[in-house]
Amino acid sequence: MFRTTVLAAVTTAAFAGTAWSADIVDTAAGAGDFTTLVAAVEAAGLVDTLKGEGPFTVFAPTDAAFAALPEGTVETLLLPENKDQLTAILTYHVVPGKVMSADIAGKEMMAATVNGAEIDINAMDGVMINNATVVTADIEADNGVIHVIDTVLIPE
Repeated sequence: MFRTTVLAAVTTAAFAGTAWSADIVDTAAGAGDFTTLVAAVEAAGLVDTLKGEGPFTVFAPTDAAFAALPEGTVETLLLPENKDQLTAILTYHVVPGKVMSADIAGKEMMAATVNGAEIDINAMDGVMINNATVVTADIEADNGVIHVIDTVLIPE
């Protein structure tokens, strides 16, 4: 609980300094705790998409979430020959539309992701996306919203 609270406070502080208007990619890049996510978005060729009109809801894993994957996973996914697999994982973190925490409070539901698979959203006590906890919610960007999660979501 303490670790989650500290992480949420640090992430919130990082985003609080983002006073300019920015899209999802620039907002994540400016926060400083999403360097792996931004590098993966670049490697997958999704920058222009996530800078597009949207709106998008992005469940953004922190650098610590990527670091928790088995050793070598991130490096392997970033290889050009694994672009399709990387794209499938990244688009599994994106839901079309702008979904704020108030829209789902007290609900449990399935939501279709951009990659076509569904994620389980449980907002009955805190917010869980599959097995990931939302540690910071409702970080608005020009073209959607970011919810920070503590685990990388892997589609089945």
